Amino acid sequence: MHRVSRTSSRRAGLATLSAVLLIANLAVASCRDAPTEPTSIRIATGSPTAVYYAFGQSLAAILNRELPDVRASVVITAASAENVQLVGSGGAELGFTQADVLPTSTAGSPAVDAIARVYDDQLHLVTTSGGPVRTVADLRGRRVSVGAAGSGTEITATRLLEVARLRGDEVRRERLGLDDSVAALRSGRIDAFFFSGGLPVRGIEELADTSAIRIVDLSEWTEPLRSRYGQVYVSRDIPRSVYGVDAVTTVANPNYLIVRANLPEPLVREVTRLLMDRRAELAAAHPAAGRMSPRSAIVTAPLSLHPGAASWYRATKP
Repeated sequence: MHRVSRTSSRRAGLATLSAVLLIANLAVASCRDAPTEPTSIRIATGSPTAVYYAFGQSLAAILNRELPDVRASVVITAASAENVQLVGSGGAELGFTQADVLPTSTAGSPAVDAIARVYDDQLHLVTTSGGPVRTVADLRGRRVSVGAAGSGTEITATRLLEVARLRGDEVRRERLGLDDSVAALRSGRIDAFFFSGGLPVRGIEELADTSAIRIVDLSEWTEPLRSRYGQVYVSRDIPRSVYGVDAVTTVANPNYLIVRANLPEPLVREVTRLLMDRRAELAAAHPAAGRMSPRSAIVTAPLSLHPGAASWYRATKP
């Protein structure tokens, strides 16, 4: 009787051990086969009717389609200055910014690198065609949107007003984004607005389709801006074909796609490859994206290229 009990006990023990090993093996297999969490890439853009957003949406779609371990999305922001802050603080992985938003020295600046110079932003000063604003000097005493707080537009427009000696309350400034600026001009709440973007800016294009507008020539202010704030500013034309209004020359400065400096090199290399290899698809989302080239993309001073981006450009020898 005692012998039977010992044998039964041994069998029960073996059964228990087998069950434990089976559970352990299943757990290991489950861990091995469990899908890894995709890498999140948040792209800081701007207004939904401006270029950064269209470009960012198209880039996110490409990354999601071609990088299986990536989940890309866009973040609507006030644009450049906010984008630099978001990428530098970890609130986004990629973002677009004007060059004049960046500090002239990287010492003490947010931890961001460049992936590419993508295209040039052109500063628009938009008003009604029958209104009194024909030059920058005509803004004195007028209600003018200088761009949303945290935008590159606000920085460039404020600098232009400084060199034009329109300081303080000489201009009644509003800080509105593109969509709100368009609505305020339509309703007569403001007399003019600034917006900096690649051609064409959809919000301005839609305004020109339904209202008689004028874009003010800013060519005389390129050299004063260069003298005070650096060589980043250049003159660029806005042809009549863009908005159907008289051609003008304006102030422009480069745009960069920036990246958080601590993103892994292989990931940034793949993003750089797709950014350059899918230029035709990006250009279908917005023509400004089609102006990129590997040769011009590497000119990103004062930012350094991220090592992952630099390795791709070295391999392709732009």
